Amino acid sequence: MFGNDIFTRVKRSENKKMAEIAQFLHENDLSVDTTVEVFITVTRDEKLIACGGIAGNIIKCVAISESVRGEGLALTLATELINLAYERHSTHLFIYTKTEYEALFRQCGFSTLTSVPGVMVLMENSATRLKRYAESLKKFRHPGNKIGCIVMNANPFTNGHRYLIQQAAAQCDWLHLFLVKEDSSRFPYEDRLDLVLKGTADIPRLTVHRGSEYIISRATFPCYFIKEQSVINHCYTEIDLKIFRQYLAPALGVTHRFVGTEPFCRVTAQYNQDMRYWLETPTISAPPIELVEIERLRYQEMPISASRVRQLLAKNDHGYRAAGPCSHAALFAEPA
Repeated sequence: MFGNDIFTRVKRSENKKMAEIAQFLHENDLSVDTTVEVFITVTRDEKLIACGGIAGNIIKCVAISESVRGEGLALTLATELINLAYERHSTHLFIYTKTEYEALFRQCGFSTLTSVPGVMVLMENSATRLKRYAESLKKFRHPGNKIGCIVMNANPFTNGHRYLIQQAAAQCDWLHLFLVKEDSSRFPYEDRLDLVLKGTADIPRLTVHRGSEYIISRATFPCYFIKEQSVINHCYTEIDLKIFRQYLAPALGVTHRFVGTEPFCRVTAQYNQDMRYWLETPTISAPPIELVEIERLRYQEMPISASRVRQLLAKNDHGYRAAGPCSHAALFAEPA
């Protein structure tokens, strides 16, 4: 059965092989994810019959030709992908895959975190890691009838971010702020965290949390980090928000989630729109969370935007001084 099957590792730079993978994925109702760094392909008699990709610590783009399903090939491919991830020093693994492959990856030690029924599942190679993380948040819980939460990238931290935090904190008995942890821009995570801590030190009833892989990360919401594709995937927002509502918010007693209005970024605007549904719908077995949108702070009649600050910085336009005193000093420093 596997005697003629050839397993090959394919880098993104191998254009001819990548074209074959793209065609195969298309035939299986998938597309090439731009974040995938390396693929494993399986060919039989020179015909591509299966593939899967690795993006950091995430397995994705898994497809098996219908003609060979049931042969046990899928389990072998899954094992090869996991071994490749381990070779690349990724041991905490996630997988995005079609619902039909869920049972397969359970055999490989993965557990389902959440799913979009009939479409996709997000799994990880631990049955308890997410629950342990949620449990660790409970020590930051505070009493009150109105407990707020903000999740922000702060890339970089601006007066607009500070204004949103101030407005939200003023409305809450306690406010929790999660800083997106991914390093995907000019401003590294530790620098962004330092700016936020310094810029909010005088705001009472606020806890600043380090981000995690369970809240707006490349695992839970990858299209947030690949906006150049102009792809808005409602499945990803559903997964990210279900994890927040079912695991993280109950640990902290969150009753309200605050966001700034979004006039610029289509992905974020769509995320905000989807957020209202997934946080408030009664179809999820978790307490509802009210979404509160706060109008952005303006500078010279324009909403303050971190993306606009980055554009001005790239042009060496000192209009970025409007970012605020905390960001201002950091913006002058050249990245190491």
